Amino acid sequence: MAPFDIDRTMDILQRVTLQWQEPIVTQMVKKKRDPFKVLISTMISLRTKDDVTRESSRKLYALADTPEAMLELSEETIAQAIFPAGFYKTKARDILAASRRIVEEFGGEVPKDIDTLTTFRGVGRKTANLVLTLGFALPGICVDTHVHRICNRWGYVRTKNPDETEQRLRKKLPKPYWIPINDLLVTYGQNLCVPVSPWCSKCELSELCRKVGVTKRR
Repeated sequence: MAPFDIDRTMDILQRVTLQWQEPIVTQMVKKKRDPFKVLISTMISLRTKDDVTRESSRKLYALADTPEAMLELSEETIAQAIFPAGFYKTKARDILAASRRIVEEFGGEVPKDIDTLTTFRGVGRKTANLVLTLGFALPGICVDTHVHRICNRWGYVRTKNPDETEQRLRKKLPKPYWIPINDLLVTYGQNLCVPVSPWCSKCELSELCRKVGVTKRR
């Protein structure tokens, strides 16, 4: 079997995803790169729809958009601002804790190190990689459920979870694709290559995709 053509695949994705909206956190950094906002909005976005993340972020940043200002708010105020984001009370606690650490331990600057970021409560590798890539324009591969699912569906990797997928992609994926792959596959995974019964009949990648694990398609 011929190797999976990742270069052709990425070329197609970069073209066809223009018809859909980019993920909300990516939209936010187009005007100004702000690692703190990337961190906080990504924390809000976990298990939350993009529209809710967008509005919750807008309301919160109207009250405080720096770690110092965030510490002036109560946990209850933050929770009210980001409601109805999923687990909004837990996220409010974690946002306040992250802001405090940034101020007290890092002089008000979000750390640029993935291992340090993942010591923050509520921050996993997905969030940490987004902070590095979108907040600082540093190399990283953000792997969420879409990236994990689709890369395995293509047959490009064979992994059991997103963390394994990230480590495999770090060894296999050409570096020019490290940062854009998340935006492209999140957008594609939300609109066409959905978890159940993907739209293979509409997919320009269908002839390249090995459709691993696909039992029903449209």
